[in-house]
Amino acid sequence: MAEKKIIAVVGATGNQGGGLVRAILGDGSGAFAVRALTRNPESEKAQELARLGAEVVQADLDSAPTVRAAFDGAYGAFCVTFFWEHFVPEKELVQAGIMAQAAKAAGLKHVVWSTLEDTRKLVPLTDNRMPTLNEKYKVPHFDAKAEANRAFAQFGVPVTYMLTSFYWENLLYLGMGPKRGKDGKLQLQLPMGDKRLAGIAADDIGKCAFCIFRAGFDLLGKTVAFAGDHLTGAQMAGAIGKELGETVSYNPITPEEYRRLGTPGAEELGNMFQYFQEFESEFCATRNLESARILNPSLQTFGGWVSRNKDRIPRS
Repeated sequence: MAEKKIIAVVGATGNQGGGLVRAILGDGSGAFAVRALTRNPESEKAQELARLGAEVVQADLDSAPTVRAAFDGAYGAFCVTFFWEHFVPEKELVQAGIMAQAAKAAGLKHVVWSTLEDTRKLVPLTDNRMPTLNEKYKVPHFDAKAEANRAFAQFGVPVTYMLTSFYWENLLYLGMGPKRGKDGKLQLQLPMGDKRLAGIAADDIGKCAFCIFRAGFDLLGKTVAFAGDHLTGAQMAGAIGKELGETVSYNPITPEEYRRLGTPGAEELGNMFQYFQEFESEFCATRNLESARILNPSLQTFGGWVSRNKDRIPRS
């Protein structure tokens, strides 16, 4: 392992980090090794990574010494925060600062920071088209990550900023998938109107991060964005219906209706979808599909993802 470039992966048992761990372990070149960072090395997911060949170490983003120790001796690190565990944007800022400082102190050569746009650049806090949340944000999990970019720059970390897209796995886990109406027919309900949604398979995000590490220093200081497809709600419904073997209709609702659902994070997600709608051109243009596939030719399309996951898509 000492001869290989060690990548320390934050959130190794999660969607993004887990995808990167598996990508490194599956790399036939042998140029990289993986150090899987997790709060609980004894968890079932962590132990599975160890069995696959990862070095599993304990690290907690709320504990700077553990992050610093986990980065020591590594070539690079994949850094990500976990807003949906706590819903506190300020916590993301602190955690990003801890990772940036640790990366600088450890002398890492390449860091990939999973981030997003600051929505307030296009929707200022004074703009009432969507509510301001926590007095400081329009879409907190976007805005805080964008703010955290400064930490990596201020500490002089050799970093590539990686912009992600809407996880298609949200259709499986967050209640966004098709539901049966009173007529017994499936409907996909999203607050996207007739606009395209830039999406990606969660597991592909880690693979894309590995492509950045393999590209080397040419991408330092740059922002790289990834998506697997840009599709309207109607196109997504059609692709799901094709694989399920039954009609799935698209039922667009408004972002305001989504904000009123009362589910955890509904206000934030309503704002997010409104941002996707109103700035579809800018959001999708940043996530150019051709450029993304130049870096990662194996990126899944939505149709391919649905085909692989059709048995997991809710039909009730």
